[in-house]
Amino acid sequence: MKTDKKNNQYRINEQIRVREVRIVGDNGSTVIPIRQALDMAHQQGVDLVEISPNANPPVCRLIDYSKFLYQQKKRQKEMKAKQVKVEVKEIRFGPQTDEHDYQFKLKHAREFLEEGNKVRAYVFFRGRSILFKEQGEVLLLRFANDLEEVGKVESMPSLEGKKMFLYLAPKKAGTQKKSQQARDREAAEAESQERRKEENTKRKDESAVLDIDSDMPANGGMLANAKISADALKKLTETEE
Repeated sequence: MKTDKKNNQYRINEQIRVREVRIVGDNGSTVIPIRQALDMAHQQGVDLVEISPNANPPVCRLIDYSKFLYQQKKRQKEMKAKQVKVEVKEIRFGPQTDEHDYQFKLKHAREFLEEGNKVRAYVFFRGRSILFKEQGEVLLLRFANDLEEVGKVESMPSLEGKKMFLYLAPKKAGTQKKSQQARDREAAEAESQERRKEENTKRKDESAVLDIDSDMPANGGMLANAKISADALKKLTETEE
């Protein structure tokens, strides 16, 4: 059996000095004396590894210690890969940012939040532009409202020196609330689709009326022919009599 003097993170084999241990495995768990557990490890050619020393009794596994360390390392690596690294992305405005520039930065901020990053938006006041701090606050509040669907406000606009900051955090999936702008857009699209549907129905009805009208001469001709044929038959009958 193996002993590991380089890694003291886990106690193994004779390092485990308790009266009894709980052995866990694929078939469940059982509490047995430490001596019996060591004998089982020896018979199977593996190690007795203590994985939960604070339990009562301590929890152990029968496994090759090198394999156990490999599994632990692999599990930690997978957990680390699943962890999302949150970054803080900055968006800078001027107090008199034009609409095109605003929409461009709004698009990028939305992408940052959808990727799980935080956004720190700020308005920079240069020189006498500090006189427009109310205008900067309005801009940041509009920014927060337009991103309501994907982000939540962590702190309202606040002036720090020559900069006014607004902090936004991403919303969790499944809890996103649609902004008024998005709701208005969807309502307009639904109304447009309904209008197109009504127009298509109207066109079909008009087309059906035209088809009926176009059949009228043909039907009239058939009735006329039938009348002529009846008159001819009547005259023929009279002649024969």
